[in-house]
Amino acid sequence: MELSSKYEPQEIEKKWYQYWLDNNLFHSEPDEREPYSIVIPPPNVTGVLHMGHMLNNTIQDVLVRRARMQGKNACWVPGTDHASIATEAKVVAKLAAEGVNKTDLTREEFLEHAWEWTHKHGGIILEQLKKLGCSCDWDRTAFTMDKVRSESVMKAFCDLYDKGLIYRGVRMINWDTKALTALSDEEVNYKEQNGKLYYVKYKIADKSSNEQKTGTENKEVISAIAQKTLAEFQEQLNDFDNEKLEKINATLKKIAEEAVKNTLEG
Repeated sequence: MELSSKYEPQEIEKKWYQYWLDNNLFHSEPDEREPYSIVIPPPNVTGVLHMGHMLNNTIQDVLVRRARMQGKNACWVPGTDHASIATEAKVVAKLAAEGVNKTDLTREEFLEHAWEWTHKHGGIILEQLKKLGCSCDWDRTAFTMDKVRSESVMKAFCDLYDKGLIYRGVRMINWDTKALTALSDEEVNYKEQNGKLYYVKYKIADKSSNEQKTGTENKEVISAIAQKTLAEFQEQLNDFDNEKLEKINATLKKIAEEAVKNTLEG
């Protein structure tokens, strides 16, 4: 028998990994042994694994294999994440390249394309994990939008809502003008740029020594800031009679009307 002078990982690792799979060595079922389980942080189906995934999964694999050697019932659950907004962007771009407009499709037709993308790219990621030698229980492979996971998520959110622990807000965080949906701060790439601050001085009539300076980057909201500043002067306004208060309100109304007019004309 002739031994190679150097290690050939392509042949050696492929051979033994397939042996592990054929003998179901990564599968786990509950028994009397001490349980040890890890749920893989699911990588997004929109791309492929990067160096961060390599490091993270290598550490998990070391921990799971060590637990097996200690006689524990170790189970490493694999899976992928839907990353729905990013996935939709990828699918829409793919359809556009094929001359298909998303708005021309029904919801069901678009979902078919989305699932096709998910199966294709999700499969690539799982195969990459196998190439790394990850000792996952592949029989338990999950996807965050499969039926079991989707029902669990809906149940969890409904339970939390019914207990008053979460609420459905009306404030928009960030608006995606292409996907036409709201995004969390985690989906935003921040970019520093130079801006302008617009300062406005508000002076109370007949109170020459009292004025308020307010700055804002959005000149469109100056009239709203006027109302806020007015509230901050509430104690001083209490000294005014109704006639003077009416004059102040009329002035603020005029400012607001001019701001709206300038915005529409601008």
